[in-house]
Amino acid sequence: MEVHKMDSFKNDEIIPVSEVEEIKAGLEEGDLAKAVEAIGKSLEKIDGTPLNIAVTGESGAGKSTFINAIRGMEDDDEEGAALTGVVETTLNPTPYNHPVYKNVIFWDLPGVGTPNFTPQIYLEAVDFRKYDFFIIMASERFRLNNSELAKEIQKMDKKFYFVRTKIDSDLAGMQKRKKNTFNEDKILQEIRENCMQCLIKAEIKEPRVFLLSCLELDKYDFGLMQEILEQELPSNKRHVFLLSLPNISMPILEKKRKALKKNIWKLATLSCGVATIPIPGLSVACDIAILVAAMKQYLDAFGLTQRSIEKLAKKFGKDVKELKSVIKSPLVFREINAELVKSLLARSVVGAVMLVEYALSAIPILGSLAAGGLSFATTYKMLCDFLKEIAEDAVRVLHKAVEVSV
Repeated sequence: MEVHKMDSFKNDEIIPVSEVEEIKAGLEEGDLAKAVEAIGKSLEKIDGTPLNIAVTGESGAGKSTFINAIRGMEDDDEEGAALTGVVETTLNPTPYNHPVYKNVIFWDLPGVGTPNFTPQIYLEAVDFRKYDFFIIMASERFRLNNSELAKEIQKMDKKFYFVRTKIDSDLAGMQKRKKNTFNEDKILQEIRENCMQCLIKAEIKEPRVFLLSCLELDKYDFGLMQEILEQELPSNKRHVFLLSLPNISMPILEKKRKALKKNIWKLATLSCGVATIPIPGLSVACDIAILVAAMKQYLDAFGLTQRSIEKLAKKFGKDVKELKSVIKSPLVFREINAELVKSLLARSVVGAVMLVEYALSAIPILGSLAAGGLSFATTYKMLCDFLKEIAEDAVRVLHKAVEVSV
């Protein structure tokens, strides 16, 4: 969206109606500091909300591999990766922070496939209360321990999702055995229905079953799984969960763009609301540090860093230069610092003049900002333009990564 086009500039894109109340009180009292404080707390709450995800299930189901994959890491190949192996490598609940979003923690829990396994004792031992939800993983076939664990988690009023792993191996084996009658969709449906029936038999209400390959998260049910989790998480946890997802599909990239776009009005208000010294040569006052942090966050969220692109190239067997060749924004790989932000603000001022005239007439409360409507409009436009460029580059990079050579 071009923010300076009047016909597409909607009120709720500046300040959603549901969020106006948090700053309205301060503005009505003429207390900008109060309004800015409310916005700062809102942003801190959104970005700093802890999300604890428990990954459990039978030994050898691929728990550690899944934890690495969903964090965009290679097995045992980089610092912070979960240990994987053919034998149980997890003896105690082990936390693994997301490499970028440290408040997102995946807990690798001990395997449940031991002869003396007791679901209730197990859940107490791993302190089930601290997890937002459980992912129960199993491979090859459904076992009694899986349904017993699910049943106990349900009793404790916690959400859980059942994941049947190593689907790629199952399909490869079936294709060898049934060369003439192999039907992938039919086999996947049979596996899914079997898992569902076992859970229903164990009196599990509305069971959620997903078929995955931890080595190829972009295939099978991962897209559906992340959509369900996103829908069922509280809004603040939903935001950080979404940003932490690996950039392996176009829908994920688009959802990240929309999520980040929603907060631009807060960042713009905060930046110009706390500023007291105008930027030399510009008729705006902004807190540059806030804008620098936001731009760095956008690059991290869309994987447009040297390290992220190298990992993407490795995953899809592409050359790093090939992926970089489709990046159009001159800002990617540049150091995001105060001088760069000032230059972008200068470029945004002209377009912001048209924006502010419309914004102030449509939303009178913006006129109460001490830093002025132009400061708000300039920072808003700059962040919108930057986000748009970065999001489009991320789409081009992913398209090139998954492109099949002919």
